[in-house]
Amino acid sequence: MRVKTLKSRVRLRINKSKGSVFTPGDFFDLSGRDQVGRALRELVAEDTIIRFGQGLYAKAKRSSVTGAIIPIRPLPDLAREALEEKLKVKLMPNADVERYNSSESTQVPTGRVITVKGRVNRKMSFNGKSIKLRNVS
Repeated sequence: MRVKTLKSRVRLRINKSKGSVFTPGDFFDLSGRDQVGRALRELVAEDTIIRFGQGLYAKAKRSSVTGAIIPIRPLPDLAREALEEKLKVKLMPNADVERYNSSESTQVPTGRVITVKGRVNRKMSFNGKSIKLRNVS
């Protein structure tokens, strides 16, 4: 019988998962907070996953163009998945996108502004690109 390390069990769960975003809480059934944090930091150092916010991790791949480690999905998609599925925050339609889609504006939205219901104070960024959260009541 071969004993698997916590890091290998976390890696296996990440690889099998259909989702792209993970929080340490997703692995607390495997071990305690400190050990899970250590395993996630080691996976970040090995370029298996990236960290894009406090307690937010995403699957990563190597860019075919630059060779750098990048997330497997665009940052706005990762932020939406993290907010909706992991942090249970209600997302609202973005007014800038709606104005552009209805031809009221020619300004193309970047997708990096996400409108949320209520107060959310969370920073999400990777490689110098960040997500702005716009709060509405």
